[in-house]
Amino acid sequence: MKISINIIFLLTLTLLFGFSTQIILIDQKKVAHAASVMGLEFTTSEIDSLLDGVIQARQGYAENRKSPVLNSTSPALIFDPKPTGFRMPTQEASAIFDDYNAELPVDINELAYYSIGQLAALLRHRKISSTELTKFYLARLKKYDPTLHCVITLTEDLALEQARKADLEIGAGNYKGVLHGIPYGAKDLLATKTYRTTWGAAPFKDQSFDYDATVIKKLEDAGAVLCAKLTLGALAWGDVWFGEKTRNPWDPSSGSSGSSAGSASAVSAGLLPFAIGTETLGSIVSPSTVCGDTGLRPTFGTVSRHGAMALSWSMDKIGPICRTVEDCAIVYNAIKGHDDLDKSTTHTPFNYDTNSNPKKLKVGYLKTDFERTYRFKKQDSLSLIKLRNLGIELIPISLPTLPSIRYILEAEAATAFDDLTRSGKDDEMVRQIKRAWPNVFRTARFIPAVEYIKANRLRSTLIEEMHNVMQQIDVYVTPSWTGDNLTLTNLTGHPQLVLPNGFIDGKPTSISFVGQLYGEADLLSIAKYYQDNTDHHLQHPLEFKN
Repeated sequence: MKISINIIFLLTLTLLFGFSTQIILIDQKKVAHAASVMGLEFTTSEIDSLLDGVIQARQGYAENRKSPVLNSTSPALIFDPKPTGFRMPTQEASAIFDDYNAELPVDINELAYYSIGQLAALLRHRKISSTELTKFYLARLKKYDPTLHCVITLTEDLALEQARKADLEIGAGNYKGVLHGIPYGAKDLLATKTYRTTWGAAPFKDQSFDYDATVIKKLEDAGAVLCAKLTLGALAWGDVWFGEKTRNPWDPSSGSSGSSAGSASAVSAGLLPFAIGTETLGSIVSPSTVCGDTGLRPTFGTVSRHGAMALSWSMDKIGPICRTVEDCAIVYNAIKGHDDLDKSTTHTPFNYDTNSNPKKLKVGYLKTDFERTYRFKKQDSLSLIKLRNLGIELIPISLPTLPSIRYILEAEAATAFDDLTRSGKDDEMVRQIKRAWPNVFRTARFIPAVEYIKANRLRSTLIEEMHNVMQQIDVYVTPSWTGDNLTLTNLTGHPQLVLPNGFIDGKPTSISFVGQLYGEADLLSIAKYYQDNTDHHLQHPLEFKN
């Protein structure tokens, strides 16, 4: 008698993952069906031999599930992106930024698009107070959030308290640095002890923590002022959260992309000078592209993820979304560094110097990718021409072949939200289509541990092959979306800087630069050189200028 696919599916779920509360006998037929789902075929005698082990393992799963594990608990296995023989940079110097001179504009609304450096000059010379600046941005957040849906929680009381403290410190001559008194926003997957942290998802919309994420603490120590917890696509996918869909300031009828949806939207619309985003597989690069921002995804392990929602322990990164490349350098300088609370972190020098000569760098480009037919081709071609006209010799390179190991992310994400899946509370999430987390989490239960480990071994090979490519150059240029670069470098842990390079039908396009592991200084240097000689980042959506 034939058994229907649905019954096989149900039996397999019960056998391997224990979704059913009923005790169902595990027999040879069920094991054979389960094996077939994994693409395996065992003889009757082989199944008979392994049956006791499967039953015992299933009992072990049930016992383990009685012990709650927090999302913040990382596995005992720590990902290290360094290839064999890689030598960490050791020479260390203080980062050097531009020394800005700035005046208050006649039209105060122009402050909305001042860079961090310009605002810092105003604050340092006491031409404006942090309290005044904070109230200015809080007013803009209140005014435009009904259009953009980029704010989950306005942290107004905390912001005004931090701003008053900054004014007192600056007035007393205790100036902490470029971020002192500067307002900002944080993606709402970063814990803040005073306000809820929703992860953008309905099952967690009332969640709170009694501590601050390390990044939030570091920015507070630098004197920055937290004005808002910003939207993210639910559990860090897309731009749809439990309240709405975050909008693109260049076209509010469309989404801002994600998952750092609110961070990118708010900075683009001039609602905040900078915001913190996160990336696992494009969540800084994609919304920065759509919204016309400049965003930095740092090297894996250079910024602590303590207090951040875990999606993939071996792929999650935290970075800034800003107006300019140098703004990214300023924020990265404040948030980077080893943290005992995140075992994946490491200390590495950041010898950024705004006066360095980028022409000394060996710059590659993905020739085959740029030669493809794709949406941003015209804008990217002009960017390559611009770089050559600026005296940069572009060296053609090719990336290693990317193996089919993207399911590393899916397996880790399903583990991070195991309780959500088994409890059935994933039904509360807004997006329930095939390519959305609830279904991806369920599907990932069928990734065998053996295949997950095999994928990570292939990842080790990929890291070595990527190292061979990077030995030829210091940095390379790549289309932001076309080709394998985005997935590949998120797997290998390399840093990427995305910045605007034009428009199509009134919406921004972008190009990206990728650096050596821990090579953020050179990466930012060449990207700044390009940006300083173009004006794409100086264009802003008209609807939000006043």
